[in-house]
Amino acid sequence: MVWNVGISWLPRGGTVKAWTHVARTDAIAAEVIRMAKAVRDRNPATPVPTCPAWDLRELVVHTGSIHRWVTAMVRDLTPTRYERAEMDLGIPELAGEHASWLEAGAAPLAEALRSQPPDAAMWSWGSDRHVRFWSRRQLHESVIHRVDAELALGIAPEIDESIAADGVEEFLDVLPYARWRPQLADLHGGGDSIAWQADTGAAWLITLTPEGFRYEHSSAPGDVTVRTATAADLMLLAWRRRSYQDYAVEGDVKLLQWWVDHSAI
Repeated sequence: MVWNVGISWLPRGGTVKAWTHVARTDAIAAEVIRMAKAVRDRNPATPVPTCPAWDLRELVVHTGSIHRWVTAMVRDLTPTRYERAEMDLGIPELAGEHASWLEAGAAPLAEALRSQPPDAAMWSWGSDRHVRFWSRRQLHESVIHRVDAELALGIAPEIDESIAADGVEEFLDVLPYARWRPQLADLHGGGDSIAWQADTGAAWLITLTPEGFRYEHSSAPGDVTVRTATAADLMLLAWRRRSYQDYAVEGDVKLLQWWVDHSAI
């Protein structure tokens, strides 16, 4: 498998989008800037419904801290995990400075990612233990937390379709490796299937096997099928930023609810 190049689905009437380490790195900054713009001059105590334990300040601090943590690890090509709690991340004391601090972390992150070969070995928490893991992970981490901020502030989020399609697959790729979520060990079965389908042509079929789950590009229906307008809807569904109840569902709803309960990361 070629890990640093991802091919998204073929949109109806469109062309194949190729995602590379460089392309993902280039896309990160725009997402961070959008998030910083959304939170600037907003009440930092605003609750974040999609991250129930956090307010807006905690969401921004988390996101900016992750960016700086990854920057340091990629820069050093560390073979082991850095302890974020032991790092000086420069978190400002004044809430009014958090948006600028968040935005200031984008350029060093991009610089670190561009400075290293995508196939350079380093620590990651996924199966792909190379620099390219982090360009992909940080793009979608930034997208989802930008969406969290916008939803908290009553802003309707928008996600580029090609980014969203890559985001759905990235979720499925990293899901088995989120070892801090013990319920993921139950994501197996006897062939039951869950289909995610978007009107734009994005479609995945997830099959539960005795060894775990696998996924493929397929417009075939599953034992339960969720139909949405866009791949962005599917990305929000995968990350539980939207409920399947917002979309058309056909088939075994209990199976879908079981997947939702066990695939949360």
